[in-house]
Amino acid sequence: RNMSSAGPEGRKKMRECEGLIDSLVYYIQGAIADHEPNDKATENCVCILHNLSYQLELELPESYAQSIYMQRRNVSSNDKTPGCFGTRSRKVKEKQQDTPLPEEKSNPKGVESLWHSTLIRIYLSLIAKSTRNYTQEASLGALQNLTAGTGPMPLAVARTVVQKANGLPSIRAMLHVSHPAVKKTAVSLLRNLSRNTSLQSDIAREVLPDLVSVLPESVPGSDIACETAASACYTLFNLTQGSSHSARLLLSTHGLPKVIAISINDSNMFSKASRAASVLLYSLWSHTDLHSAYKK
Repeated sequence: RNMSSAGPEGRKKMRECEGLIDSLVYYIQGAIADHEPNDKATENCVCILHNLSYQLELELPESYAQSIYMQRRNVSSNDKTPGCFGTRSRKVKEKQQDTPLPEEKSNPKGVESLWHSTLIRIYLSLIAKSTRNYTQEASLGALQNLTAGTGPMPLAVARTVVQKANGLPSIRAMLHVSHPAVKKTAVSLLRNLSRNTSLQSDIAREVLPDLVSVLPESVPGSDIACETAASACYTLFNLTQGSSHSARLLLSTHGLPKVIAISINDSNMFSKASRAASVLLYSLWSHTDLHSAYKK
């Protein structure tokens, strides 16, 4: 576990070590099957996998990177149909954004396991079943790492979490735990997921009211609470920017007074949350059909 956090070279060596990742996954699967998601060894295994998934897309071996990105380039270049509104059509962009990964191997080995749907489901299972904060945080953090960035891998993992593995209820439950680091990581994961336009309506329907409940009534008093509030505001920004319906939902769940209260703080220490809240307010005002409701 300590070695896996030693930097890029350490991560690379450990990913290349034959049988290591497979053994970690095998152990966790056994712990879940035996209804023992809270033992210390499971926590250590998940923390190692969390660290090995950090910057995974950037650090992938050339052979994997080529197979993933070459297929993406081929799909994009074959899709010449510009749609109704010319080449700048948003639908075309979404179609390119949703280009799938090469088909999953049914029996992944080594580094392939790190982004495979089997491990994604394991993380979601641990989030739901473990009561150990470090295990929950590491599982959320691994999914956060895998959904960071805009390449085909993060987008495919995001789709698996939201649509194929029905992971939102488990993540939503983590927004209401008392442990600040777990809550912060859950919000950061939702922020990554919410960047995927094809998933925004699902996410808004499942977790938007819960995100509003995470927002403090005034400027938060600690760094970690400030970061959590900022991430929640940026997630709400992603969900409401293109959807008047989601903006109305934020309004009906009494989110607006909270966002205003956070945005008007001038202290430098908490400027991250204030800035995020201000960006969200600016975006909400772009829904002109809601102006009279905002004024009320």
